[in-house]
Amino acid sequence: MSDQLPHYHQTVRPEWIDYNGHMSEAFYVLVFGHSTDEMMVETGLDSGYRVKTGCSLYTVETHIRYLHEVEEGAELTIRTRVLGVDEKKVRFSHEMYVGEPEGGDPVATTELLALHIDQKAGHAAPFPEEVRERLTSLVEKAPDWAGRSIGPVPKAA
Repeated sequence: MSDQLPHYHQTVRPEWIDYNGHMSEAFYVLVFGHSTDEMMVETGLDSGYRVKTGCSLYTVETHIRYLHEVEEGAELTIRTRVLGVDEKKVRFSHEMYVGEPEGGDPVATTELLALHIDQKAGHAAPFPEEVRERLTSLVEKAPDWAGRSIGPVPKAA
């Protein structure tokens, strides 16, 4: 049985609203990025760790789904799940909700793959044992939407 990471909360700001009257795609990414930062704090990969070790997580792949429009002032809740971890990689997801996630559908999701990078050496490095153990304790079953990719678009006739 896994632990669960605390939810991240954010309010949609007026400057995040685009010409269509809802949250611009760039700000979904911003909120998801802050959620990743919170996950890093919770798993021991915080700023003190980066200063001490010279290592950090680098996102190397992501897939975002924009499911519903989000309006100014919306109270967002992000649920983060660790989906897998190995020696140097972690796969995780964020689900964005307006309000609390219980009983509702997400307004956006993202799935990410990150590498543990030694910034001085410029390449991937193994997680310290205690960080890998913490990440492993958080592993959950992937949601049904995870693992998808964008398929080809057929040529117009």
